[in-house]
Amino acid sequence: MSARRIAVLCLCLCLAGCAAENGQQLANTFDSGVAAYDAGDHAKAYAIWSAIADQDLAAQRNVAMMLRKGDGVAKDPAAAEDMYRRAAEAGLPTAQADLADMLLKGEAGPPNPKAALPLLVAAAAANHPVAQYELAQMYESGQDGLVPQNLETARRLYAEAAGHGMKEAADKVRQLGPPAAPPTPVVGR
Repeated sequence: MSARRIAVLCLCLCLAGCAAENGQQLANTFDSGVAAYDAGDHAKAYAIWSAIADQDLAAQRNVAMMLRKGDGVAKDPAAAEDMYRRAAEAGLPTAQADLADMLLKGEAGPPNPKAALPLLVAAAAANHPVAQYELAQMYESGQDGLVPQNLETARRLYAEAAGHGMKEAADKVRQLGPPAAPPTPVVGR
């Protein structure tokens, strides 16, 4: 093996070690935000998570949640929506579901079920109960022609959400009846 290849291999191994250390440091920083939040120091938790939000999807989602609620920071729905969008686009199901919920409710502008739909589909496919429930509502009503009205799909989604312990979904299953087949995750609705 040439000296150059050995040097490149050593550099790669060294960088891999640094990445693992930085990953552990990132996890420790995130956990310190959790500790601050649990201790009731929400402003400190917001500051900690904000500092690592560009590197950690869960921190992005937590910052968005705090901005959405005005928890430890001034309420800023537009900034919350932007932060949720970044985490959602990176594939975080909780951020997809939260952003969809904001879009459905029109918290940062007019309600936008069309923009919420693909987020709900992605989060529901990842077994997020709130996304399953909200997507079921869309199928139950055939919301704005964005999806066909389909009670069987709605029943299945409600049953999936109920299977995660969501009381509202269990109530809908009792109201509409169970799905014809046992609930199975439906990908790419």
